[in-house]
Formats: sequence, structure tokens, C-alpha cells
Amino acid sequence: MTDVERRAPRLFGRGSWAEARRIADILRKEAIGGALLLVGAALAMAWANSPWSGTYETLRTFTVGPASLHLNLDMATWAADGLLAIFFFVAGLELKREFVAGDLRHARRAAVPVAAALGGVIAPALIYLLATRTVDGAASGWAIPTATDIAFALAVLAVIGRFLPSALRTFLLTLAVVDDLLAIVIIALFYTSDLAPLPLLASLVPLVIFTVLVQRRVRSWWLLLPLAFAVWALVHASGVHATVAGVLLAFAVPVMRSARAGGPKAGPGLAEHFEHLFRPISAGVAVPLFAFLSAGVYVGGLNGFVSTLGDPVAMGIVLGLVAGKPIGIMTATWLVARFTRAHLDEGLSWVDVLGLSILAGVGFTVSLLIGELAFGADSDRGAYVKMAVLTGSVAAALLATVVLRLRNRDYRLLHQAETADQDRDSIPDVYQGEDHGHQTQG
Repeated sequence: MTDVERRAPRLFGRGSWAEARRIADILRKEAIGGALLLVGAALAMAWANSPWSGTYETLRTFTVGPASLHLNLDMATWAADGLLAIFFFVAGLELKREFVAGDLRHARRAAVPVAAALGGVIAPALIYLLATRTVDGAASGWAIPTATDIAFALAVLAVIGRFLPSALRTFLLTLAVVDDLLAIVIIALFYTSDLAPLPLLASLVPLVIFTVLVQRRVRSWWLLLPLAFAVWALVHASGVHATVAGVLLAFAVPVMRSARAGGPKAGPGLAEHFEHLFRPISAGVAVPLFAFLSAGVYVGGLNGFVSTLGDPVAMGIVLGLVAGKPIGIMTATWLVARFTRAHLDEGLSWVDVLGLSILAGVGFTVSLLIGELAFGADSDRGAYVKMAVLTGSVAAALLATVVLRLRNRDYRLLHQAETADQDRDSIPDVYQGEDHGHQTQG
């Protein structure tokens, strides 16, 4: 490699060792959560198609909660509005952490995953709208195929891509986190009905108090949890989807330690502390339970499956996930490379980007949530949406498996180089004696 090539900006260059360790820890937890998610979804499908399917519906519609606070909700709604608020809280913490203290605080490194996430929203939405252009009322589901389910995707990656280079894993995780932020913005702007301004304004009071306390590094759960619940309940009462509260609370949490604790570079702040506490709850409890209470849909055998996918809305969702996601992500990534004159890092190829782009078409959790908001969970079209999301996500996972397996031998060699530690100091040799952050793009 010439000196000019070494100085040229790189796509998917290796980041810092500290960031690589943190990302690896997150991926391990999310992969376990993804396996539980798949178990929950499989149990729901089996139960909903068994002779005892009526008991599954009874469980989903069982109502619990204080009626005086307008929170007498069925179990499926508690899962969608309550449990996923925890999921979006963790996603918000991760996003803030990345852009404040992570490698993505550098604009050049953030450009690729942010552009890819935007492309991965625009292209599936356009494909869906094109496929459903003749169906009345179908346009409200345009955002269903725009989501990426990081837990599901990482569960697949844990099986087929154990040797995938750390930069590619980081790219997939960051893309999914940005995708989650875009999803919550879409939900807030396009899926809010009957807005009640008074509860929304009232939610600012506990939110401000929560912000003041966490900025002062208060960790007392008996103070913070009631305030967080108050924010969630008031946002829910306002008509804005309650998961928005999770992101608002996450953005209030400081990432770095205060100056009194030794300066802004003294170490991690409350964001990392809360992430360690809530990520296992999100990945291991909240998301799998949501999948269990949302994924159960009656298939009706092979004929029912075929007729479901013959519906234009269902076909638009499948095409959006399987084709729209890779088209959007690949196009956006190529454009960044084209206009910045960047090239892929040594040892990588565009086939790797294609494989990850296809894997990003696994849109399970948030796609199901948006489908419920767009068409209702118990409507006929809602059932079609569930089948389409399941089919598209599984198809994307299988196609990604085929593509990424083609390069498995190369990944093994790259993994050996990334993990070699000849001086036995617990830091791989490739992370020593070289600044990997100043010339990389993503």
C-alpha cells in the first residue's frame, strides 16, 4: 500500500481498542437477547396455531392497571407501550454515548452509519409505497419495512459471523441504533393521533426534575424511577406513543463524569451505569416478551400463508425489508465513498457491505410495533402485517447467511490478525502503536 493510500480516508477502518471492547460486550448481550426474542416469537406462533389459540388471545387481551390513571391496558399494549419504552431508553443511551464519547463523535466516522441508516429508511418506504399504490389506506404503513431489529440481527450474526471484523460489527450496531432513533422520530411525527397538549406539557415537569437529578449524578432509584414513570404515563396520556418517553429520558442522562469527579475524561458517567443496569432487562425481558405478545398470528396452513403474502401490503413489506434495505444502505454507503474518495479498509470488500445491508432487513420488533400503530393489532390487515414482517425478516436473515458465508475464510484470517497478542498484555497488537481513529470513516 502506498503512502497516499494509507493517508486516504477509509470505510470501516478499525476504531480504538476501548471502543472495540465496549462494542463486543454489547454485541454479546444483544445476541443472547436475540436468541430469547426468537424463542418468544416461536412460542407465540406455535400457541396461536395450536388448538389452544383462544387462550393466547385471552392472555393478550387480559386487562390490568389502574383505571383512575387511564392505564387499565391489555397485556399486548403494556408490552408495546411499556416494555418497548425500556428498549428505546437503552437505545437512546447508546446513541448519546456514541455521539458524545464514542468513536462517532468524529463527524467523518459518523457519516457512513448515519447515511446508511437514512438510505435504509428511504428506499424501503419508497418500495412499499410503490407496491401498495393502488390499495386504499395502505400508505399509512409506509414505515413498517424501514426498521432494523438489532437483537434479531445479532442473534443471526452470532451464528454465522463469529469471525466478522470488529469494524463491520460496529457498523451494524451503530446503523441499527441510528435506525432506532429515526423510528422513534417517525412514530412521534406520523403515528400520533388525538394529541392532548396538556398531558404532554405536564410531562415536562417530571422530565426536568429527572434531568436535574441525573445531571447532579443522583442514582437513587426511589427518586428516579417514579419520575421516569410519571414522564412515561403523561406522554402516554398525551396521545404520543409512550416509547418516545424512553428516548427523552435517555437523552437527559449525562455520558461523562462531572468535573468534580476528576474532569470530563475521568471515566464513564451515568449513561454507562444505566446501560449496564437496563440492557439485560431490555434484551432479556422487554423485547422477548413483546415478541411473545405480538408475533402470535394464525397462519392457516400453506394456503393461508400464500394468500397472506398475495396481499399488496404484505408484499410491499417483504420487498421493503428484503430488497429496500440493502438497496438503500448500499447506495448511501457508496455515495459517501464516492464523494469523500474513501476506500474500503484493507481486507474488506463490497460483498461484506452487501451482506450486512441484507441482514439489516431483519426488522422484527419495531416493524411489528409500527404495524400495530398503522393498522391495529387485531385487524385482518394487522395479521397480514405480522406474517409479512416475520417472512421478510427470516428471508433477510437467510439471504445474509448465504452472502456472508461466502467470505467466512477471509473473516477468519482477519479475526486472527485482530486478536493476535504476541506480547501477552491483553491488548491485541493491531491496536498498539497506531492511531486508528484519525483517518477512518466508519
